[in-house]
Amino acid sequence: MYKPNFKITNKILNHIAEIYASRELILNASLLPKWEVKLRKEAILKMAHHSTSIEGNRLTIDEVNKLLQGKDIAAWEKDKKEVLGYVKVLEYIDDLGEKGVDKITEKIILKIHKLNTLGILKDSKAGRYRKVQVAIVNGSGRVTFQPPKTSQVPSLMKGFVAWLNSKKARELSPVLASGIAHYEFVRIHPFVDGNGRTARALATLILYLRGFDTKRFFALDDYYNEDRSRYYTALQTVDSETIDITKWLEYYTEGVAVSMGKVKLVILDLSLDRRLKDQKGQIYLNERQMKVLKHLQTNPKVTISEIQKMFDISRDTANRDLKLLLENELVRRRGKGKATYYELA
Repeated sequence: MYKPNFKITNKILNHIAEIYASRELILNASLLPKWEVKLRKEAILKMAHHSTSIEGNRLTIDEVNKLLQGKDIAAWEKDKKEVLGYVKVLEYIDDLGEKGVDKITEKIILKIHKLNTLGILKDSKAGRYRKVQVAIVNGSGRVTFQPPKTSQVPSLMKGFVAWLNSKKARELSPVLASGIAHYEFVRIHPFVDGNGRTARALATLILYLRGFDTKRFFALDDYYNEDRSRYYTALQTVDSETIDITKWLEYYTEGVAVSMGKVKLVILDLSLDRRLKDQKGQIYLNERQMKVLKHLQTNPKVTISEIQKMFDISRDTANRDLKLLLENELVRRRGKGKATYYELA
């Protein structure tokens, strides 16, 4: 079984203390559902943009936003497929959380990779461990990292997943566990392509399933994308012999602290603005209404017939659910007659 090699330094402790202070404020903030939906949608947008951008995706955040709204954009098909695939991964992560999954299996990791590379890699490579040797090269063609041999990948992944679900891993802070998993996955490099996106998605999944990011407000990839060279340098600070990941974890926890600090500032601003709360009072939504809002976080629109099919309910019931969402300006109606649809306000 995999055994990570690292030390807990003052830097790591300080970052984790900062992270948990921000998390406490964020999760206990009193927010209207409208703001919660907007924060989740913004997190999805940022993750889809930054995680793919790190690996060279050329879409701007504005283009990603338009793409997620269902609008046509002039861009390479591969770039669009990468972004849409990552959104599918985030939806899958949400589904796993809703089902109460508490064990991360190889099957789940393979599914994440398959969604990440759908339409980009051949079926024989999407969601399947690599069958060829790969190497990481820099812009001048020099090999900067040589992943383990192809023959070692299956056993390394089994040992890695066994550790991920072990008592020792579960006793760690979810932040440390996600940082360790991020590095070790990149080191094994189990796929021919899409390893980085899958590693970052796996880190997100760990935080979510272990109860750290229960509101799904955190987008951690923007920090790493803002200075890509530092991200890759941090990955390369690990000695190939000792595989001591202390320096990497100092960098990783710093990134989580900075990213969560940004969310905290937004939450503080929203919490100070009591105008809507005083005007409307607290809004209580039923489970169907919350699921409609969740659907609209990753889909540009929804029709009343789609809502009926989602929950197997009558048109009248669907209309009643929509009425509260419309009255509280959580969604807005577009189109007329049979062409009527609803989108986030």
